[in-house]
Amino acid sequence: MLLRGDHERARDILSAAAEREPENGALQARYGDALYQGEQIREARAAYRRAIALDGGEFQAWYGCGAAEYALEAFAAAGECFHRAAELAPSDAEVRIWLGKALFEMGEVDAAIREFEIAANGKDRETRWRALCSIGLMIPGSPRHGNAEILRARKRWAELAAKSERMGRASRMPAPRIAKAKRKLRIGYVSSYFHHRNWMKPVWSVINNHNRRAFQIHLFAHGGMPSAESGYERNSEDTIHEITNLSNAQAARRIAAAGIDVLVDLNGYSDPLRLGMFMRKPAPVAVGWFNMFATTGIRAFDYIVGDASVIPPEEERFYTERVLRVSGTYLAFRVLYPVPPVAAPPCMTNGQITFGCLAPQYKITDEMIATWARILKAAPATGLLLKSQTLKDAGNRETVHARFTRHGIASERIALERPEEHYEFLRAYDRIDIALDTFPYNGGTTTTEALWQGVPVLAVDGDRWVSRTSKSLLLAAGLGDWVMPSNEAYVRRAIELANARETGAQLKQLRAGMRERLVASKACDAAGLCRELEEHYRRAAEISGKRGGSLRSRPHSHH
Repeated sequence: MLLRGDHERARDILSAAAEREPENGALQARYGDALYQGEQIREARAAYRRAIALDGGEFQAWYGCGAAEYALEAFAAAGECFHRAAELAPSDAEVRIWLGKALFEMGEVDAAIREFEIAANGKDRETRWRALCSIGLMIPGSPRHGNAEILRARKRWAELAAKSERMGRASRMPAPRIAKAKRKLRIGYVSSYFHHRNWMKPVWSVINNHNRRAFQIHLFAHGGMPSAESGYERNSEDTIHEITNLSNAQAARRIAAAGIDVLVDLNGYSDPLRLGMFMRKPAPVAVGWFNMFATTGIRAFDYIVGDASVIPPEEERFYTERVLRVSGTYLAFRVLYPVPPVAAPPCMTNGQITFGCLAPQYKITDEMIATWARILKAAPATGLLLKSQTLKDAGNRETVHARFTRHGIASERIALERPEEHYEFLRAYDRIDIALDTFPYNGGTTTTEALWQGVPVLAVDGDRWVSRTSKSLLLAAGLGDWVMPSNEAYVRRAIELANARETGAQLKQLRAGMRERLVASKACDAAGLCRELEEHYRRAAEISGKRGGSLRSRPHSHH
């Protein structure tokens, strides 16, 4: 019955059986399965826990309990369960996949990648696809892997994904040449996150600034639709296409039918399923922008948008795309929705520096915790505030506290806070004097929001794109002195700021004028970024038209 999907009948039968045989661990685990399939997750977790207590060697109980804990976002507990299940069934690739996911959510990136590598060695093609895709997503944030490994991992998945899309000649779209007639250039933007206003600040800032006399804008939305609430200023000449329920082949046909000249992906590996659509080459030119932070590894992408901070010329060899550089930051933004006013630095009233980081937990690796612990030890009057979705679970919070405790930092010095509605979430910056950036996976949205709330971000000039995103924003904002040349310099500077008497007054002055500084800087020059992107799109279309839609012999980078 469970296999047939009749979980309600299965639940009733198994509930009665479990009552008759309360000491049967396997039966309790099956009952948990029925509850889980019926989306009674907390009840399922309780059943699985009973099964484990009765029989610690029951694989399905550990696996099921891990699934329930994961569904409840109790990632630390989920990781423990999946780890035990993996010990009981070392060759089970599915367990390795979920163990890797749980480890990643808690910031154990390298341990997660090891689990996905094990899963990728299995024979099942779909499991291999998922494992390699997960590695491709996570590896830019891995402390132990660099540019060469990132390129290799992404190409490895892309080659498998291309085969999965059955990329023979018959399945490829006939990419039309750019029309010779003088018509508007058709730009298509693809995103699964048009409805996320906080993430999409740079995107809407550019799209709202497009010159509709020269460009026709098409938005291809998977999931939430563009709206005024999310920051989109609706233009009657724009066309919005909903592709949520379309396959990649169907969506590619829709794009081709719209005659798109330049197709811009805004997702990257955040929605890898849609990358297959680009592999079908539905438009003459494919560009990656906004949510890339590394090469796609996909040959179908002709260009990738960055800037001099995130992709220096000597690193172009780690990209399968040609690099289109913009002169400021590739993430120039405007805040298009209500946010709290800038508050005075809290150190002015409480007499101590409070560091903070509102990044997702998956960016906070053990190496990051060790770095912050060094700062806190050397500046004993300071505290650290962390706030994220993952920290809503008590078990996750206990695990994070334990990691700091291993480095000699008492729990009372670390405030771990659960998430809130976004406006209230941003008010946490009222209680932070200095934001500490994460590395190797920097903040993007997190950095822009900290700055807009008046809080300077201490960052590192790292060794890859994702380690220089904050550098890009800070330099554009005229705050280059907050970018440190190394991890050691980052630690030293944080300690100096914490211990210097004049820091409070400096922060007060900085915060008071932060928004005016940002608005006048390249960090918020969305119109300028838009003009540069338009010029890049125009050039790319011209080159494609001359080559009949082929970019195999590609031009030099635009600097």
